Amino acid sequence: MIRKQEITTFEFPENAIIWDVRDNKAFTESHVKGAINQPIDDLSADSLAQVESDQPIYILCGGGSKAPRAAEKLEGFDSARNYVVLMGGTRAAKAAGLPLEAGA
Repeated sequence: MIRKQEITTFEFPENAIIWDVRDNKAFTESHVKGAINQPIDDLSADSLAQVESDQPIYILCGGGSKAPRAAEKLEGFDSARNYVVLMGGTRAAKAAGLPLEAGA
């Protein structure tokens, strides 16, 4: 199941799995604190196998266009999981003053 949530209203759970689906260069420049780089082109059933099946996967990108596509791709691999698209992406997070990091 795919849900959408504005990143500005998202409270980051302690053990959240947050996948940033931008390419490595964009991720390294700036990303939401705690996010893991999982480029959209590299998403696979193997990627999903590394996350507990009952744990939701939060997905974001730079501005909100790649994350919904990534969620659809992941749902194609496993439609029983919960995917949450964080709308607005990293740009909205930055504008809202959420903590960002640089580096891999």
